[in-house]
Amino acid sequence: MIGAKMQLNNYNKNKISLDELQALYGIKDYTNLVNLVNTLTEEGHLSPIKSSKSNGKKPPLFNRYHIIKKQEDVSKLTEELLYQLNPMLKNDYYLKNIEVYKSDRPYVRLLNDFFQNHKESLQNAVSYNERSFEIWGREKFLLREGGIRILKNVGLSEDDLNVYPTTEPLAYYSKYKTTPQKILILENKDTFYSMRKHLLDGNTTILGVDFGTLIYGSGKSIYKSFSDFTFCVEPYLSDETNEILYFGDLDYEGIIIYETLQECFQEKIIVKPFCLAYEVMLIKAKAYELPFMKEGQNRNIGSSFFAYFNKEIQEQMKLILKENRYIPQEILQIVDL
Repeated sequence: MIGAKMQLNNYNKNKISLDELQALYGIKDYTNLVNLVNTLTEEGHLSPIKSSKSNGKKPPLFNRYHIIKKQEDVSKLTEELLYQLNPMLKNDYYLKNIEVYKSDRPYVRLLNDFFQNHKESLQNAVSYNERSFEIWGREKFLLREGGIRILKNVGLSEDDLNVYPTTEPLAYYSKYKTTPQKILILENKDTFYSMRKHLLDGNTTILGVDFGTLIYGSGKSIYKSFSDFTFCVEPYLSDETNEILYFGDLDYEGIIIYETLQECFQEKIIVKPFCLAYEVMLIKAKAYELPFMKEGQNRNIGSSFFAYFNKEIQEQMKLILKENRYIPQEILQIVDL
């Protein structure tokens, strides 16, 4: 009968007909229906709606009943929120949404225990996943399984947990580690490998320019890698005296990658196009019927990329883009370097 009470409490109406009762409990035999209704009525879970009249059967039942839903005693949960939470955890939201607290309680209790007994751990910054496992025993809980929502509900943010994001390790090759040096970011993997092989084969320059380090940008992934550039590379690479150049495809997306990179990090890092490489691309491109750009490219480029080139080179580049064509950086091979 306990299950029957729960079903009524979870029913989304305050009144119920005999047909609805039969459907709710899957009852086909009328005698069983009579026994259920009489029991629920005697225990105060149903009250007959006398105006609905009898169903005319023997023994008779009323056609409709009021559902008397029992209010759950949540006083213990309220007391827990009022008197047992660490002062760092606010209780306002959960006091107003006690049903949500019932669901979130195991995770809130683990967070509360952390602040009560292990708060000194916050003195050391750790990664999101490391802190997540430390608090909840699940490394993905903070970012992927509701941890951020739990923090918000108790008035905390990620900053209160002293965590830092992690990115994919930056792939780079350094010919030497002295500073200052020139660093070249390459959009595509093939060009990175070819230029690295060129240097490993004993060559000292790329198109006559002495680069100390090559970085594989992996397209738009470079944004995340550079967001913690000074953290994920050796100190010589993040030295402020270095000069950083970028080389990618000559198409809308390649230009946007450069311009976004420069815009996002211009206060920390100045990135310039490797103009000579683009100019050599243009020279080689004259011998080819260039491919068309793929559909759907974002064409909202700015002017910062073109500002590094003279007017003649700018016009050549813009004409290629206007014709909806592009030059992949792979047009440059190891023999061109």
